[in-house]
Amino acid sequence: MSPLQRHPSNPVLAPADIPYEATLIFNAGVVKLQGKYVCVFRNDIGEVGKAKFRGTNLGLATSDDGVSWSVDAEPCIGVDFARELLRDFYPDRDVHYEILRFYDPRLTVIEGRVLMCFAVDTRHGLRGGMAWTDDFQKWEVVHLTAPDNRNLVLFPERIGGDYLRLERPFNSYGGGLLGADLFSVWLSRSSDMRRWGDTHLVLAAQDVPFANDKIGPAAPPVRTKQGWLTTFHAVHVDDTLGKRGWEDRWTKTYYAGLMLLDGDDPSRVIAMGKEPLLVPETPEERDGFRNDVIFPGGMLLEDDGEVKIYYGAADTVECLATAHVDDLLAWLHASK
Repeated sequence: MSPLQRHPSNPVLAPADIPYEATLIFNAGVVKLQGKYVCVFRNDIGEVGKAKFRGTNLGLATSDDGVSWSVDAEPCIGVDFARELLRDFYPDRDVHYEILRFYDPRLTVIEGRVLMCFAVDTRHGLRGGMAWTDDFQKWEVVHLTAPDNRNLVLFPERIGGDYLRLERPFNSYGGGLLGADLFSVWLSRSSDMRRWGDTHLVLAAQDVPFANDKIGPAAPPVRTKQGWLTTFHAVHVDDTLGKRGWEDRWTKTYYAGLMLLDGDDPSRVIAMGKEPLLVPETPEERDGFRNDVIFPGGMLLEDDGEVKIYYGAADTVECLATAHVDDLLAWLHASK
């Protein structure tokens, strides 16, 4: 049985907590800076019960305890601001035409600064991106992937002199041959955060017993005494399912998985839980825009050994679960 305990205050962030128009609050990135928790969350705007949305923005919230949040009066990044941030990557094209949506933030503190990974929908594919910030107001985008790649998460320190990230490219050729997506977790390196390569497969979808469709990175890794502890998302498809949530048909269930990567060579998996770390069970996880979805976006290791895992639930609200790091490591080794 997973050692994770859901926080009794769940959901810790919901549309009702937002001082501007908000319909779905989920997939947040969370870091701790100078003793204060900082959260950047995704907000999809539309009509409750309807599957079509009018827009997406990113909001900013802070907290003293990681549970009760104070949300800024306005979003920190909307689509028009995102288009300006990405203008240099489209020097000969109209960014207002090319850039459709900017979403799914993942935050890492590295070398005293915050690096945000994100996804951006464009007219020519889905791209992952990376941006520096010192104040969550000014951003410097330093990298966009080629289409199609997403779910980028950055390690919080250089390893072997390089920056490292986990990512999930779309391998439509291989997946199509076998009748499922089979998207997997990969690792890439960079010396300067701008040019990425030396890419290796870390965990294949076929290696995860509770996924029959695809997997991918979730929250950025944290270093432990045994190596890099990191979550991943795992998707199981049941084609017999029909309407579950606001869409006419939703056949997927999203689980949270956990694995331990080698401290010096994170492309090597030391242990992986053969059972999900977190399964959709509570009302907020089972009933929302997309039912039965758990997607971790933030993981913090506190000084006392407590691990906080922030996760989107049913693509509708943000929740929190906790466990001691030693219990998570013991569970991993017992279930591998």
